Amino acid sequence: MTEQALRLGTRRSRLALAQSRQVADAVSQVTGRSVELVEITTYGDTSREHLAQIGGTGVFVTALRDALLRGEVDFAVHSLKDLPTGQPDELALAAVPVRADARDVLIARDGLTFARLPNGARIGTGSPRRMAQLNAYARDHGLTIETVPIRGNIDTRIGFVRNGELDGVVLAAAGLHRVGRTDEVTDFLSVDTILPAPGQGALAIECRAGHTPHDTDLIAALAELDDPFTRAAVTAERSLLAALEAGCSAPVGAFADLLADGQIVKEMRLRGVVGTTDGSTLVQLSTTGPVPETHDQAMALGRELAAEMLAKGAAGLMGERAH
Repeated sequence: MTEQALRLGTRRSRLALAQSRQVADAVSQVTGRSVELVEITTYGDTSREHLAQIGGTGVFVTALRDALLRGEVDFAVHSLKDLPTGQPDELALAAVPVRADARDVLIARDGLTFARLPNGARIGTGSPRRMAQLNAYARDHGLTIETVPIRGNIDTRIGFVRNGELDGVVLAAAGLHRVGRTDEVTDFLSVDTILPAPGQGALAIECRAGHTPHDTDLIAALAELDDPFTRAAVTAERSLLAALEAGCSAPVGAFADLLADGQIVKEMRLRGVVGTTDGSTLVQLSTTGPVPETHDQAMALGRELAAEMLAKGAAGLMGERAH
């Protein structure tokens, strides 16, 4: 008797389906079982409101998690940056695969790079984090730009540039790569310029944390796709976010990378930024320490940097999310 196909819960967007298919192939390879995609519509997909108004994180995740808990799917794939920082006890974050490019990118008219944007350029993004840093970067370089809040899928967002409504839009590199549209990027924005969202570019593979043999076997199989360095980095980033969210509602950017001496990884550096959306005030700090070997060490790295940022005034930068 052939084993039943594993059911992978995914959002219906083109990007979600692309990344879920990649995971499905990898899971098939490690388990030897076929994987079928189960498409689930989430509130974040159907609501036309801005993400900040419908609660930000969680809106794309809840329906997938409900399907998991009801047993309608065996595991689910999320963009890690969509996951709320608290992990429910009944679900396991079984794997965080190797991270894709974490950077943000600009897609602008006429092949323009960020530095060559005309004064007053209108740049679309749905992210207060990007707005804060784009505005601060522009100000530091003597540019005036106008950041315009937008929503929609990749096609919709790029469409604003193609039809002349906007001079450019800022998107995540990883998403464009997963749908095969990297060639439309006019500028890759270095993490030194714009810190990405915590977990950006990484995927989360989640399943039930149950004690049935099926769940235990699945957790063990999915764990083969886990990348310990990516997991340590995103754990530190999300720990920073959780600690800042507790004391501050301003938009947060965070990025952890590994510092290597030749082939030997020596340390992990965690950078964080929080600021007002107009970019007039940013608190940006970094810390470097040994590469975390446990979940608790990675969490501690994030909490320590968050405490320093709050002490430097991050809590006073109330963002747009509260309204």
